[in-house]
Amino acid sequence: MADHSTGPADRFVEVSLDKRGISCTARLLTDKAPITCAAVWDALPLGGDVYHAKYARNEIYALLPAFAPQEPPLENPTVTPIPGDLCYFTFSDVQLGTNSYGYGDKAAHAGRATVVDLALFYERNNLLLNGDTGWVPGIVWGTVVDGLDRMAEACQDLWRAGALGETLSFRRA
Repeated sequence: MADHSTGPADRFVEVSLDKRGISCTARLLTDKAPITCAAVWDALPLGGDVYHAKYARNEIYALLPAFAPQEPPLENPTVTPIPGDLCYFTFSDVQLGTNSYGYGDKAAHAGRATVVDLALFYERNNLLLNGDTGWVPGIVWGTVVDGLDRMAEACQDLWRAGALGETLSFRRA
């Protein structure tokens, strides 16, 4: 296991697939994404229906109403997240409104001008390129420090067995 030394100001979140009873622990990257980390931390606990990515590959995420007083700037951005990255994306309801996303009639974003996507990447070879909009950079605000293997297994099960009835939750650890 890699060295995950912590400092006195380190903050951690538990990321859970609630129905499956699986969780992992992530350290907030307050040194690289301080505004995003503060916004998420202040809003915890957060959670919602989980989705598995269609385009980005090895990603699970929840779509949430905007919770920050002001959306964070694009700090610590990536278009190639690595295993264990927690990413924050902001979308408008119009961006998620096409049928190609597969949210159906009961869209997770219905009536929301701004939608926040909190995501966990659990395996490598991800590319944040969307056929409708092009590059979709995300803010890397956390990194999993414990439990990524068991979470990755649960994510693979979610991909194969389906996400219906499952929730993705973020809580202070």
